[in-house]
Amino acid sequence: MQRTIFTEEHEQFRAMVARFVADEIAPYHDEWEQQGMVPRELWKQAGAVGLLCTDVPSEYGGGGIPDFRYNTVITEELIKVGASGVGFPLHNDVVVPYLLALATDEQKQRWLPPMCSGEAITAIAMTEPATGSDLAAVTTTAIRQDDGSYLLNGAKTFITNGILADLVIVVAKTDPSAKHGGISLLMVERGMEGFSRGRKLDKIGMPAQDTAELFFDDVRVPAENLLGAEGQGFVYLMQALPQERLSIAVGSVAGAQAALDLTLAYVKEREAFGRPIGSFQHSRFVLAELKTKITIGQTFVDRCIEALNAGELSVDEAAMAKWWLSDLLGEVVDAGVQLHGGYGYMREYPIARAWTDARVQRIYGGTNEIMKEIIGRTMGV
Repeated sequence: MQRTIFTEEHEQFRAMVARFVADEIAPYHDEWEQQGMVPRELWKQAGAVGLLCTDVPSEYGGGGIPDFRYNTVITEELIKVGASGVGFPLHNDVVVPYLLALATDEQKQRWLPPMCSGEAITAIAMTEPATGSDLAAVTTTAIRQDDGSYLLNGAKTFITNGILADLVIVVAKTDPSAKHGGISLLMVERGMEGFSRGRKLDKIGMPAQDTAELFFDDVRVPAENLLGAEGQGFVYLMQALPQERLSIAVGSVAGAQAALDLTLAYVKEREAFGRPIGSFQHSRFVLAELKTKITIGQTFVDRCIEALNAGELSVDEAAMAKWWLSDLLGEVVDAGVQLHGGYGYMREYPIARAWTDARVQRIYGGTNEIMKEIIGRTMGV
């Protein structure tokens, strides 16, 4: 089915992104997986060609176009080559919207230009060792001091871009006695005394993605690093999570299509009993089912993108997209491994890496069980 959401300008941008990915990312990603991280220089290269912060106003060095379709193009082109270690989508799709919506003029002048250029890499720290999807239960505290600053204490884990990050939005309790109303967002900067990084976490997938532990030990965060209003952090998180979840859905359906393409090419070449394994009825049926589901999922995601651009994407629609498409991705990569046979279990084959990379999509951004809970609540049950 022909996709209709992109204009000629988007396709020109896609061609540029594809060239950058082919020249600067695809040839080196295996090496970065061995090293466990992408180089900082890649971020600066991406900033120089306009792959970062496309929706940030041009006065701060961004693209000046508030259109999520450009974010989508970047994610899709990274997924096509299996570049799971490149953290641009977290930077563009998740962190930037908080600053655009909440930052003061002074904060925007201070933080957005280096974010656009790739000199400042960002992360958001929500999850804690004992707290995941229940954001109201965070135990990290930021207690206001007599001079107006905040004394930040706590730990975060599973933080994407955690090692490389220069700016981190930290979710903390400024009023530990409150629940939802006691949460605030603080911008913590590299080099602040008491801010340290733990180990780079050893994940089963996405080995080039620098997921890390972060620790805050009496970090004095100045009042001017408060993002938005004190005590409104939970509200801000709920407002921003639909775009984050749509971003996961975009990556999931793109990953499903890439895995299907890999599998289809393989089953056309690999022979058993004197003919290509793709020609057996069972293989054709599996491939037909996957193609149908991907087509349905892509159609829904594209409609969600249009709704987001129009300011109409609802919380439950984003949850539907996130859980259904990340579940579908798991189904597609698993079928791909099965159809590859023994070779599907070898990391030298892209389908094997896609299989391990895909598993986390059903966990982060809110587990899929939480997504179903959100949907059910909007139905009044």
